[in-house]
Amino acid sequence: MSRPEDEVDGVRLDVWLDVACLFRTRSEAQKASKGGKIDVNGQPAKPNRRVRAGDEIEISRPFGRKQRLKVRALADRHLPKTEARALYEDLTPPPTPEEIETRKLERMYRAAMSPPRAPDKRQRRALRQLKGRD
Repeated sequence: MSRPEDEVDGVRLDVWLDVACLFRTRSEAQKASKGGKIDVNGQPAKPNRRVRAGDEIEISRPFGRKQRLKVRALADRHLPKTEARALYEDLTPPPTPEEIETRKLERMYRAAMSPPRAPDKRQRRALRQLKGRD
């Protein structure tokens, strides 16, 4: 999972976040840390900060949610998702019923406010048939 020399100096934060499957890509992890969305041990962290086992990471997610993690192990190469989940311990408290309800309302609001899409090929054909142009 990790090499002995990594234990001494750690692994880059952006690489570890990507390998642990907390972000889709390393560049997303870099953007988040450059944007001040990631704290390591209570301090804002840059992408090149070294992460060690035992560090606590807090990630600011959309809509004010915070994800808290504790680093269990290090890895600098991609692993299967099940193994990647073993790299950290999730300390995030479960959402309260009010938070769950708020998220549902936000999702419904965003769905209602999304801009209308142009009809696809099948829908255009159906519209032409309705109008009698086909």
